[in-house]
Amino acid sequence: MMQPVASDASTSLLVEVRDLTKTFDVSATWLERLIERRPRQWVRAVDGISFDIERGQTLALVGESGCGKSTVARLLVGLQTPTAGSVRFDGADLSKTLASGRASALRRRLQMIFQDPYASLNPRWKVAEIVGEPLVEHRLVSGRAELRERVDKLLFSVGLSADDAHKLPHQFSGGQRQRISIARALATNPEFLVCDEPTSALDVSVQAQVLNLMKDIQRRSGLTCLFISHNLAVVRHVSDRVGVMYLGRIVELADRNALFSKPAHPYTRMLLDAIPDVAMSGRRRMPILGEVPNPMQPPSGCGFHPRCPHANERCRVERPVLKPIGGAQVACHAADEGRLN
Repeated sequence: MMQPVASDASTSLLVEVRDLTKTFDVSATWLERLIERRPRQWVRAVDGISFDIERGQTLALVGESGCGKSTVARLLVGLQTPTAGSVRFDGADLSKTLASGRASALRRRLQMIFQDPYASLNPRWKVAEIVGEPLVEHRLVSGRAELRERVDKLLFSVGLSADDAHKLPHQFSGGQRQRISIARALATNPEFLVCDEPTSALDVSVQAQVLNLMKDIQRRSGLTCLFISHNLAVVRHVSDRVGVMYLGRIVELADRNALFSKPAHPYTRMLLDAIPDVAMSGRRRMPILGEVPNPMQPPSGCGFHPRCPHANERCRVERPVLKPIGGAQVACHAADEGRLN
């Protein structure tokens, strides 16, 4: 697989992902397999992806449900271990560091905001305990007075008040709960923040508030972010670069403006065509065709070929790799051969 184009200054890279793969055993139980004489089954949720994230930048990963975005998020914060490939954080191998005595120091530097604000907060804990837990766990405060002061400042930074520290999660709306999650994630002053669809469970108006809050925080603190979403309209608002995933692979990787103005992969074009045309410009639209194939039995060749109007015999038998095409990195035979126009 081709490696992403590196920055001129290697020190500007905070996260480097190379040929990252994660395979899950989804087999039936041993007894069922014995009775029905069925083999073990595996699904490759992440299939050899590579990308870089520069300091202070936001890379967004987009794609339909089940394409492996959330698995990538968990791999990048060490919640899951890769089957193959590597993740390097600030030049050090993530898995090796997490298995060493430096694990605690590393975990302070990277945090995650989860998708569901209703499931990610302990319903029996008060907000002060939720937001203060990382401070206590990493021994960043020396007493109750300092803990309370730090919690109050964190709540204020996400638009909540000090009085909210005494409340329980059920007393807040979904948007407010996600603000609490953001405050908790910021408690250790992380350098890298992984956001796994942090606004998908929220109303549209609340989404805008939370996204604007996150952008303000990133501007103030210089955070580096991986933003996971299936909503391209949201991605356009928050990202610097965009990676489009399909069946566990990145099929297009480009700067935000380039991807939205001139998408190179047919799947990216279909995703963009699915965005509602609020301006009623009358532009030609192509609906997303077909269904995502079964990941346990992926198609041969290019995984997108059963749904692609530009597919030919080469697409059916030969799997494309990421290569530079028109300023982006694209895994598509049709784009490589100039057949899309």
